[in-house]
Amino acid sequence: MRYNPDKHHRRSIRLKGYDYSRAGAYFVTICIQERECLFGEVIDGEMHLNDAGRMIECWLGELTKKFPSVVLDDSIVMPNHLHGIIFLKSITQTPDRPTLGDTMDWFKTMTTNEYIRKVRHSGWRGFPGRLWQRDFHDHIIRDEEELKSIREYIRQNPVRWAWDRENPAAVPEP
Repeated sequence: MRYNPDKHHRRSIRLKGYDYSRAGAYFVTICIQERECLFGEVIDGEMHLNDAGRMIECWLGELTKKFPSVVLDDSIVMPNHLHGIIFLKSITQTPDRPTLGDTMDWFKTMTTNEYIRKVRHSGWRGFPGRLWQRDFHDHIIRDEEELKSIREYIRQNPVRWAWDRENPAAVPEP
């Protein structure tokens, strides 16, 4: 099939015209391809990470070392996705500030590479195609009340897992 730009183009889900290197708070969700539950399981409303989930959690911590303008706030690794609040702060000495996309691309690359190594050498469960879905969801946090609400959502995510749309075995909410 020949490339047709009217049919074969990637539509951005980012807010049109917004500068994603701008200082601010962002709520980010990244999902595993095909909702494979590779990072652990939720038992009695608590997330229990396996080795892969702990590896993902470690790389979240590395974001702040790789990108000095990044501050990681609340986050949670779930069986097949993760949620996090990321603050991008202003650093005047750095003319090439990373965008939110730069940080997520780096994170997805590093975690995918390590996961592949562990599949080969430690027997971790493989994944079809890519580890992560192509994009990520973001929400620009606009005020303290929204920040507080999103923090609570992150903390309650394991409790609500049975009804979560990312849960392949979800049941209808009561």
